[in-house]
Amino acid sequence: MLLGRRVLITGAGRGIGKAVALALAAEGADLALVARGLPDLEVTAKEVRALGRTAVVAAMDVTDAAAVEATTDRMVAALGGLDILVNNSGVITASRVLDTSVQEWDRVLGTNLRGTFLVCRAAGRHLVAQRSGKVVNIASSFGTKPVSGFSAYSASKAGILQLTKVLALEWARDNVQVNAIAPGYVDTDLSSAIGQDEAYAAKVLARIPARRMATPDEIGPLAVLLASPASDYMTGSVLVTDGGQSL
Repeated sequence: MLLGRRVLITGAGRGIGKAVALALAAEGADLALVARGLPDLEVTAKEVRALGRTAVVAAMDVTDAAAVEATTDRMVAALGGLDILVNNSGVITASRVLDTSVQEWDRVLGTNLRGTFLVCRAAGRHLVAQRSGKVVNIASSFGTKPVSGFSAYSASKAGILQLTKVLALEWARDNVQVNAIAPGYVDTDLSSAIGQDEAYAAKVLARIPARRMATPDEIGPLAVLLASPASDYMTGSVLVTDGGQSL
């Protein structure tokens, strides 16, 4: 389905990013993997290569505009072009508004929303210039429904959803489709603190009709759909996958 397609994925070292990378590679894509740290990326790259696909890696801080521009251009050159962008880099914090410091607010909004904007802008120049491409932004169901205690995270993910829709409008006539996936709770390192508090974990699961978190492997196939020709007439869409929590 994606044979020979060239993909840039941010936050590809662990969790959802890694699962998406492996799902795309299994469908024949070649990958440029970026994140803050190289060790996890190298593990993902090794697994991608074991599937017979190309994987190049680079450390990149998505909040650094100059680094994003330079690294994106370098990764595109290494792949020989770009067809698909997956924005997955993100951080989370849990605190009520009155307990949230300006520094923490800026860290979360800077990584999640500013980072997505910067990478979309850098990669989008390549996609628009060739008049074809796909962008898949990893948002969150927390951006569609307010969740007490997650002000910065929810605001950043809501911003990603609106950015996705604006880019879908702006790039539609350039044959670039921009869509988002909005998971609920996913069993990754970011949610590991939930499992350490049994009482809180029970409350979280009780709010999910499916009574469980998603696994990262359940997000990968959605990214394949949005990266593939099967979604050529989809743009500005949000695939919510939260076990029914937002119903």
